[in-house]
Formats: sequence, C-alpha cells, structure tokens
Amino acid sequence: MRPIPVDPPAFFNRGPSPFARLVFFGLLSLVLLFTDTRYRYLEQVREAVAVALYPLQRAMLAPGLAIGYFARYLASKSDLADANATLERELAANAPAVQGYGMERRDNARLRELLALRSQYDGAAIAAQVLYTGRDPFAQKLYVDRGGNDGVEAGDGVIDETGVVGQVTRVLPQLAEVTLITDRDQAVPVKVERSGARSVMFGNGTGRAPELRFTAPSADLRVGDRLVTSGIDGTYPAGLAVAVVTAVAKSPGEMFARIACRPLAGVDRSEYLLVLARPRAAAPPPPNEAAAAAASKKGARAKAPRG
Repeated sequence: MRPIPVDPPAFFNRGPSPFARLVFFGLLSLVLLFTDTRYRYLEQVREAVAVALYPLQRAMLAPGLAIGYFARYLASKSDLADANATLERELAANAPAVQGYGMERRDNARLRELLALRSQYDGAAIAAQVLYTGRDPFAQKLYVDRGGNDGVEAGDGVIDETGVVGQVTRVLPQLAEVTLITDRDQAVPVKVERSGARSVMFGNGTGRAPELRFTAPSADLRVGDRLVTSGIDGTYPAGLAVAVVTAVAKSPGEMFARIACRPLAGVDRSEYLLVLARPRAAAPPPPNEAAAAAASKKGARAKAPRG
C-alpha cells in the first residue's frame, strides 16, 4: 500500500523566504532614507501624500476635537455658575452697606455742618437726633433725644444745617417736643435779606405753605427773596435762614399782600438738629437781700461829707 505524503502539495508559488524579504526591504528602506536625506528626492512625494491624507487626518481628529470642545464648554459653565454663586453671596452680604452708603455719607456731611454751626454759639447749642414725629396729623411736631437733663428748655430755637426748623414747646427729662415752623401755632419774625424789610412768617399747617401775613402791598418783596431771622423775638439769633418767597399776590382792593414761602430747613427730613439755648437772665436777688443792699447804700450816702 502506498504511503500518504506528510507535506502539503505546493498549490501556490511562495517565492522568496520571509527572511530574504526582510533583508531586501530593510536594505531598500536604508537606501531610500539615505537618498532622501542626502538629495531630497522624495520631498514632492511627501507633500503630495500629506495633501492627500489631510482630509483623512481632519476626519480622524474631529471626534477628539469635538469631545475637547464639549468638555471645555461644560467646565466654563461650571466655573461661571460658581463665580455667579460667589458674587451673589458677596452681593447679599454687602447689600446693607451698599444701600446705606449714600445715606451715611449725607448724614456725615450734615453732622459736620452742624458741628461747624455749633461752634458759632459758644457752647450754647445742643446737638440732638430726631426720634419720631408726632401722631397728630394736624400738628407739625417731632421729638428729639435731648430733654431737661441735657439743659433743653421750652422756648429754645431748633435749627439744622440749612436753617430754622422750629421751637421747643415741651420738655421732658429725656426728650423734648419741637413744633415746626410750618405748624399753625408758629410765627417767626423775619426780614428780607435783600432789602431788609421786616415781617412775620406764620405756619399754615399740614400740606400748606407758610406765608407772610400783615404785609403791605407796597413792601419790597419779590419771588426768590431769601428770608432770615430778624432776632427781635429773642428766640432765634439774627441772620438764620428761614425760607424763600415762592409767590407774591398783590390785589389793589386788599389791605395786605398774600405772600407764600418755602422753608429752607429740612423740616420733614432732617435727622440731626441743633437746639439753641436762649440767654438765661440772671435771677433777681431775694427781697431781704435787696432791701439790705438798698439800706446800706442809703446809709453810705448819708455819711458821706458834703462839699
């Protein structure tokens, strides 16, 4: 019986051995590398291959670029959200200070002006802060945090940094009531700063402007004239700003002109005021001491030698 061959039949021509191919292509690669480095023969081929492969390279890089762009977008959104949260917390923390900054600055300016004004009265002025306004809608009153314990007395004038505010009408140990110059019961002797003409400004109550009453139509008054205290009542020193004339109506058939005024002081908005203490008259001596002093003077005149 014929034995079966172990080796498979040679259906295909395999050519050179793999080792021979390796040696051949290795030598060919070295020759091409040397030739390209030395003489730059393959530069144009390289450029053509690069141009041909560029769209494929971009297509291969597109997924990575898209993923990177999306990751950066998410990171920026997260950073912006964190930054916004931080800014909102800082804004909430600083909101009271920011909102009150303008008011504090105005209050400081008013306090400085009041302190400068206080120095003009040689210690006879008492700084006070407004506590609250009166509950009666028909009365123009407010209350300050200085009273009898601080030297405030009924009748003292009250001013702010721009002019006359009112007069102390009631004093308690810890606070005092101030009636504003716009109240019906208030009257302030004034004079026109421009011409020196004197008059009296009366309050008209809530919602109505003060006016100069009993002023002759021939008086030298114009719209825009500034009114200051005349000082003849002993309550306010002379020269304090009171109001400005806003309207002048002179009718031939009327005995007095109708003159409306606008207060210059912050009668409805000032928070810090200055109470002007009036000069206190010296108390008269007791009757017994006065009689003894008079008797001693008579005795001294009787003993004096006549020339």
